[in-house]
Amino acid sequence: MIGLIEAEGRKAVALPGDIKDETWCRELVEKAVSGLSGLDILVINAGRQQYRETIEELSTEDFDKTMKTNLYALHWIAQAAVPHMPAGSAVITTASIQAYQPSPILLDYATTKAGIVAYTKALAKQLIERGIRANVVAPGPVWTVLQPSGGQPDEKVKNFGKDSDFGRPGQPVELAPVFVLLASQEASFINGEVYGVTGGKGVA
Repeated sequence: MIGLIEAEGRKAVALPGDIKDETWCRELVEKAVSGLSGLDILVINAGRQQYRETIEELSTEDFDKTMKTNLYALHWIAQAAVPHMPAGSAVITTASIQAYQPSPILLDYATTKAGIVAYTKALAKQLIERGIRANVVAPGPVWTVLQPSGGQPDEKVKNFGKDSDFGRPGQPVELAPVFVLLASQEASFINGEVYGVTGGKGVA
């Protein structure tokens, strides 16, 4: 990924670490600000998804890891980043169709995605006073490493996305234009919105 960015003549800073750790989240922001000489676009996209068939199987450890990865980290990173962001900046978070149409086997994941929607809408009201916009992208069935790495049972992985209007899952590249729009000044009058990219499944 770094190579692809640099091949386009842009600067990239790789910052691997555990975002479940508050200290690291804050260090990540400081290193990004230093390495990039500022910060005016913040995209929070990392997520944890592990399916559990029943509520009894969803352990406190599972629940805690999902909450910290998907919600706590979002808060820690945003809190550390916002003071560095000038007017005209943009924050983009990543929710999911799961916020609106939760799957029973994704109890903790769906809960965090609904939380991301509410958090971002509230944050948008705060940040607009500083001239910073905040919006949400809510993908539907999009093929990522979350699916085959324990995010879904094997049978669901085989049929993933077949119930979309297109009869297939989306690809990450099909999400990119929405992120680009929300990051750009073309979205200068868009704030606190949720953009669904769901293959026709909708968010409501």
